[in-house]
Amino acid sequence: MKFEEYKKKSVLVTGAASGIGQAQALAFLENGANVFAFDLSGGDMQSVKKAYPSKFDYTTGNVSLKADVTRAVERALQAFGAVDILLNTAGILDGFAKTLDTDEALWDRIMNTNVKGTYFMTNAVLPHMTARKSGVIVNMASIAGLVAGGGGAAYTASKHAIVGYTKQLDMDYCREGIRANAIAPGAIRTPMNQADFEGDGAIAEWVAEETPAGRWAQPEEVAALTLYLASSAADYIHGAVVPIDGGWTAK
Repeated sequence: MKFEEYKKKSVLVTGAASGIGQAQALAFLENGANVFAFDLSGGDMQSVKKAYPSKFDYTTGNVSLKADVTRAVERALQAFGAVDILLNTAGILDGFAKTLDTDEALWDRIMNTNVKGTYFMTNAVLPHMTARKSGVIVNMASIAGLVAGGGGAAYTASKHAIVGYTKQLDMDYCREGIRANAIAPGAIRTPMNQADFEGDGAIAEWVAEETPAGRWAQPEEVAALTLYLASSAADYIHGAVVPIDGGWTAK
């Protein structure tokens, strides 16, 4: 999938050191975009920098810390002059903990990363977008933002919050040239889900059986959807939550 328009765009991706965020970063680089990556860990980003020295830059930090987010956005603007597309992909799981098994520390960790991190990053980038009357934001929701069973109490609550936040964000700023949507992945094979494949892989096998498509997806499939949603071809898609779940939510 090739989009010539990205040769003139700059993208900021959170959670870009692995999984879906990494796949998104690489997909936009392969389509000619400038990409600024932000993650807790540097991961393999130095090798990406070597492969795309003039098109890629990155910094490490925590999306739940406002100072880290502010610094990252400043670095992105210094590197590429603008942020045309923001991908709020960073997120963490809660181990499917029920509410009585969720202590305050776990609740806060999930909410601070998944929800507050998205809020911090959006509010840091949005003024630059509105000043230019142009910008696309793609938030990472989940099937857990649409139905129960995709996570524990905190994770499910956090992804429902992302769904609502995305809809309100688009409604509030669409007349200022901003377009916001969310992606709701189902079973995507990433390092975050590696525990499901450990041992005899029974959990991963069960998930695949419960998914109508009969398999897990790869992060690159989510990245391909992101390429479309962020493109001008999707200009009339506003405040939408797009599942990519192998039919899970259609059951």
